[in-house]
Amino acid sequence: MTAHNVTRRLSGAGLSGDFAVVEAILRDRRSFFDGIRNGQALGIKIRAMLISSIAFLMVYGGVMGSTHSLAQTISSALKLPALFLVTLLICLPTLYFFNVLFGSSQSLTQNFALILTAVTVTSVLLLSFAPITLFFMLTSSNYQFFKLLNVAIFAITGVIGVTFLYQGMTYISTNDELAALAALPTESLDEQARANELRRQAETGRQARKRILQLWVLVYAFVGTQMAWTLRPFFGAPGLPFEPFRQLGGNFYTNILASLAEVFGFGIVH
Repeated sequence: MTAHNVTRRLSGAGLSGDFAVVEAILRDRRSFFDGIRNGQALGIKIRAMLISSIAFLMVYGGVMGSTHSLAQTISSALKLPALFLVTLLICLPTLYFFNVLFGSSQSLTQNFALILTAVTVTSVLLLSFAPITLFFMLTSSNYQFFKLLNVAIFAITGVIGVTFLYQGMTYISTNDELAALAALPTESLDEQARANELRRQAETGRQARKRILQLWVLVYAFVGTQMAWTLRPFFGAPGLPFEPFRQLGGNFYTNILASLAEVFGFGIVH
């Protein structure tokens, strides 16, 4: 399937055309990345990914919140898409400007589309885990275990989503460099020497962008976990009334360690 065919499928009327983005990413990611690299129908792709990821995240958020009350279900269904999209918007400028600094020719919109690809993959994988989450919600009354289960699910799906982002960035960067180098004249010795120097510079820039992306993923993870802690609760503690947000204090990592201690019988989380 070519990038043009992918774009044509996404242009289908209604939600079916928007949800087709998931199949396009999962089945033929190279054509999808080619479309982003060439700037083909970026608006259509971004709209389709936004609609799909918001819908999938709302469903999974509702599943998480349903352990407590209807109000918590609605609140979690709204907060989970907000968590992912706000984190994306906070981290997007850092990745874009550092990539430009080290030679990337991709626009801000193309970078946004690539990161949104990771969010879309993560959201569809979370949706696929929804039956498992429902099963444990119905068969286990241990709040801390259910919380840790969801942390593990988010970690797994997030890693896979970021892997798609890494593949997309690498694929586009490599093809941009190959296209630029192929267009260089190499008839004379001076032109050949200049082409070799540009190849070395391109390779240096590509390696730098890879390292930047690896560091950016860590920043993205830290921002995401802090944002999740700020927007909590997503589950709603048993025995406590519904509250849309909790007071700031503590942090995500100490809370997870305390939950692990309770699950394994070493303490109780208050």
